[in-house]
Amino acid sequence: MSVNDGLNWIANFIWGIANDVLRDVYVRGKYRDVILPMTVIRRLDVVLEPTKQEVLKTKKMLDDAGIVNQDIALQQASGQAFYNTSPFTMRDLRARSRTHQLKADFEAYLDGFSPSVQDILEKFKFRNQIPTLVEADILGHLIEKFLDSSINLSPNPVFNSDGSVRLPGLDAHGMGTVFEELIRRFNEENNEEAGEHFTPRDVVKLMADLVFLPIADKIESGTYLIYDGACGTGGMLTIAEECLAELAAERGKQVSVHLYGQEINAETYAITKADLLLKNKGDELDNFVLGSTLSQDGFSAHRFDFMLSNPPYGKSWKTDLERMGGRADLMDHRFIVEHAGDGEFNLITRSSDGQLMFLVNKLSKMKQGTALGSRIAEVHNGSSLFTGDAGQGESNIRRWIIENDWLEAIIALPLNMFYNTNIATYIWVLTNRKPEHRKGKVQLIDATAWYQPLRKNLGKKNCELSQEDIQRISDLFLSFEETEQSKIFPNEAFGYRKIVVERPLRLKVELTKALLARFRKACAEAKEEPLADLVDTLASVIGQGPHMDFGEFIAAAETTADRLSIKLTAKRRKLIMTALAERDETAAPVIKRVYRQGKIEADPLRGRFETTIGGRSCVVEYEPDTELRDTEQVPLLEEGGIDAFFRREVLPHVPDAWIDEASTKTGYEISFTRYFYKPKPLRTLAEIRADIEALEKETSGLLSQILVGVEDER
Repeated sequence: MSVNDGLNWIANFIWGIANDVLRDVYVRGKYRDVILPMTVIRRLDVVLEPTKQEVLKTKKMLDDAGIVNQDIALQQASGQAFYNTSPFTMRDLRARSRTHQLKADFEAYLDGFSPSVQDILEKFKFRNQIPTLVEADILGHLIEKFLDSSINLSPNPVFNSDGSVRLPGLDAHGMGTVFEELIRRFNEENNEEAGEHFTPRDVVKLMADLVFLPIADKIESGTYLIYDGACGTGGMLTIAEECLAELAAERGKQVSVHLYGQEINAETYAITKADLLLKNKGDELDNFVLGSTLSQDGFSAHRFDFMLSNPPYGKSWKTDLERMGGRADLMDHRFIVEHAGDGEFNLITRSSDGQLMFLVNKLSKMKQGTALGSRIAEVHNGSSLFTGDAGQGESNIRRWIIENDWLEAIIALPLNMFYNTNIATYIWVLTNRKPEHRKGKVQLIDATAWYQPLRKNLGKKNCELSQEDIQRISDLFLSFEETEQSKIFPNEAFGYRKIVVERPLRLKVELTKALLARFRKACAEAKEEPLADLVDTLASVIGQGPHMDFGEFIAAAETTADRLSIKLTAKRRKLIMTALAERDETAAPVIKRVYRQGKIEADPLRGRFETTIGGRSCVVEYEPDTELRDTEQVPLLEEGGIDAFFRREVLPHVPDAWIDEASTKTGYEISFTRYFYKPKPLRTLAEIRADIEALEKETSGLLSQILVGVEDER
């Protein structure tokens, strides 16, 4: 049985307990309130069984001696970072037949756990379920099911009498996989999304290799800190720790690894703490924080050597945004930085998806003064590659990362790699200590075709990375060479300037009776009746038109206004423009500003045109037509830059266009499709003809059957 098959079997077994015992007492979506804490309790219980009597003996000795601070001594007696001082194990409780006695004994059993476990039980709110279990008389059955000899929830293997392994141990990541599968099923019963996407061991192993292998020979004896800002059940940290320790040992180095994590879900946080206790890491419990990483950063003063994470994607962080003061008032220095001459460079993404915010959080925690700096691996979906327009949060984050030369590589994973999502996923690899040969460059790896199918699906996960697949990807990453699956680009290849293309507003004015009547109505609504009188008088002077030069029309209106002692205010000019004038592509451009010759240089590409007004040479700027406004993306690597692009791609089509230089913004996006897309070859004419002939034969035969049926009815 493979590892995944074994984990699936355990998840099915526990799910079967829920169906057998809790049905008709709990709705299926509420099974989790009982099953998850009971699974953890049994996992702790089975580890404590061998030293139970030693703990009870030590407890009595300490009580008899009047010693109050007993925690350390009891941990030593249990051989774990936790203990249980009640007279019971779960096996003892199985023998309790009377319901009320079982309730009292079970509560005493829970009360006997050490303070660290009490916190776990509190996060699960498990004691709230005991009255329901007792009233339905199913508590004993539940305990009995979890004691079944065919299942092993311990991290230690169960042996046969001959010393062979009967049931393998269930390590931290395996336990996390089982919990993820159970949570997925529970949520499906309530039509809920799991939210976070638990990361399979094969993907975590690849992430660890991408983080550690490039610097494996630079690892020195000492202390290293590993962080996960969306740690779930802590499995990613566990595998990362194992990988780092193994690489160090192979090189004769002794390392001390400390794990740090933050998790927003109380249940998975409780599972993480339970596994820390099982691994005798009770002294690291304070390194794990419950709460939102974005709005309640538990490690604002910490810096880490290595960071790995699979943050929630496609999930709203609106609540966090509101807690942080809202978009307008958010001043968290993780997300408002200094970059490209902007002291308030904005890294705030749309509130509908906060995945890139988790990456920014990690980048704020990079070590600056060490030889290795920091290395990061983080899983994202495809939207992190391209969503967000130039100047918006997502694009700014990509710009900030790439222009700081932190991005080493992005690896596209096969589809259906995760338990509860089948969308495309990518691993981003970053560091602030790029080796010389990688500086100024980014590697993209297409690993979508490298996988092996699972014999049986685990949720939506239907494939996995074999060790050979992981090795192939890691080797390609380390070799840093161009292949069909590996492309290397200069940083600037992903950047572009978004330019705003303007065209002049061209207006004509006609002063027919119908149009004058309509204008008078508009003036009445705006309480500008004197303006209607002015235009009526002007019509009698200059005629019906059409008047194809709006500037000349306004000049005539000003003369008439002076004669009638009516002020032609900016508001009234605007009303003439919007309620009387009409767009006409044959009309003269509307002049916005006039400069005397020599005061400013003419530059048609920037909207400054040389012309003659009243016999005098001058430079003018035209009023832009917002309805004709357009944008273009000009690659940073465009030969000749923006001007060459504009002359080649824009002016041949719209000769009167110009660039609004003040509105130009820099953006970054990464398109795997553009670089790795392989179009399917077109079918030959012979193949198409064969298909048509086959279709004709098929339809002809069908027509014959229909006609025969009609004849039979006759």
